[in-house]
Amino acid sequence: MLKIGSKAPDFTLKNQDETPTTLSSFTGRWVVLYFYPKALTPGCTTQACAIRDHKTDFDKKNITVLGISPDKPSLLKRFENKKGLNFALLSDETLDVIKSYQAWGLKKFMGKEYEGVYRITYIIDPDGKIVHTMPKVKTKTHHSDALTWIQNNK
Repeated sequence: MLKIGSKAPDFTLKNQDETPTTLSSFTGRWVVLYFYPKALTPGCTTQACAIRDHKTDFDKKNITVLGISPDKPSLLKRFENKKGLNFALLSDETLDVIKSYQAWGLKKFMGKEYEGVYRITYIIDPDGKIVHTMPKVKTKTHHSDALTWIQNNK
């Protein structure tokens, strides 16, 4: 994972509406930047729906949530529509941003090894610095873990 205290690498990716979204445009706000493997899968749906359900809690604390996966914008749009999501989902089909945030690598599932996206989160402060990392995210509590950390460390 990237080091705490380092500047978060800037990027521009298309969101579910194919609108370019740039990380540095959120300067002045806290950012919960999370990486997830694939839209519309059980774990990713649990994680995204919990964020959706607590969007007002994030908004009250001046926090923007950005989810990044290698999915195409069209799949992200289906995910948004099917689950009523209310935050930005970003598409990184080239894996450039995912790899720059060290969220890609060897994984194991049912005894098989393959390369994929790590379910990790970076919390970025209003100055654009990484202030906390969450290397082993639990899909059911991710939203509250991030909110609690920011609330206790603002």
